[in-house]
Amino acid sequence: MLAFKVVIPARHASSRLPAKPLLDLGGKPMVVRVAERALASGAGQVLVATDHPEIFAAVQAHGLPVVMTREDHPSGTDRLAEVAALQGWSADTLVVNVQGDEPLIEPEVIALTARCLADSGAAIATVAHPITEAADFFNPNVVKVVCRADGDALYFSRAPIPCARDAFAQTTAVLPAGMPAYRHVGLYAYRAAFLQAYAGLAVSPLEQFESLEQLRALWHGYRIRVALIAGAPAPGVDTPEDAKRMRKLFDRSGDCE
Repeated sequence: MLAFKVVIPARHASSRLPAKPLLDLGGKPMVVRVAERALASGAGQVLVATDHPEIFAAVQAHGLPVVMTREDHPSGTDRLAEVAALQGWSADTLVVNVQGDEPLIEPEVIALTARCLADSGAAIATVAHPITEAADFFNPNVVKVVCRADGDALYFSRAPIPCARDAFAQTTAVLPAGMPAYRHVGLYAYRAAFLQAYAGLAVSPLEQFESLEQLRALWHGYRIRVALIAGAPAPGVDTPEDAKRMRKLFDRSGDCE
């Protein structure tokens, strides 16, 4: 069985939904629900990484491993790097970063991302699925990825890439048949060697203009392998409206199995 670890970054601060990881979903904090899904993926170790004592206490009260990390991390990747250093993980350790606001994440997709990393030899693996609607393709909030023949990422962008020049000259209402349009899903697996190097990487201008952190890795020559899934994964929780929807779902169906 493939050996990999999962780290779930859980920040207390959130502009749209403060204390989000502690959102009660059917009697358990959301971050605990996420950890339970991660445990079902076959991960050898699942750790919650937080910057707040309330989240630390809540996770610990449910018998799950949790580590306290610094408050000043600019990104989840930086928090993962601190965890890898604190845990003393070897350079070849496979670490999947699962967001703490995805209580419906499919365990199979977590495992797929870890396998993709292991099989490819890349520094990073991530996930994408086909885009079928033109509205999504032209939406800058939907991040697109273009891949090489071997499955490695060529580029990520908020722009509509690739551009079907001739087809779009006729209409942008529909996507042409067979167009390799893929939406990037923000699930990542890393080799610990990359996490150890990440803090020393200069921010790239592409990353700054696109507001896409993964472009820093591409800019510096690291490979990112993309695992393709058939459709969009279950939605996470970003807004108060999302929270209400998720509460109702768990109240209605218990553990949402």
